[in-house]
Amino acid sequence: MADPQKQAILKAFQQIPGVGPRVAEDLWKLNFRSVQELAGKDPETMYYQLCAKQGTQVDRCMLYVFRCAVYYAANQQHDPELLKWWNWQDAKLKQRLSSTNPAL
Repeated sequence: MADPQKQAILKAFQQIPGVGPRVAEDLWKLNFRSVQELAGKDPETMYYQLCAKQGTQVDRCMLYVFRCAVYYAANQQHDPELLKWWNWQDAKLKQRLSSTNPAL
C-alpha cells in the first residue's frame, strides 16, 4: 500500500507546470518533500544529482523542467511564459538573462 503522505507530496509537485507523475517521483528521489523546498535551489545541481542517482545521463529537458519548478516555487506571481518548461532551454535562458529587463 502506498504511503499517503508521499502520495500527497507527489500530488503537490504535480501542481507545478510541466511536472507529471514521473518528474514528481524524481523530485521525491532527490529528497524534496514540498514545493517550497525547491525555492532557491540550483536546478543544475538537481539535474546532475538525478543523473548520478540514475547512473546515466538524463535528458537535458529535465534540467529545463527543474528550472521551471524552481522559478514556480520561488515566486508567488508568475509570468505565464515562464511556466512553460521549454522556455527554460539554455539559449532562451541566456537571451533572457542578457536582456535589459530580465524576467527572473
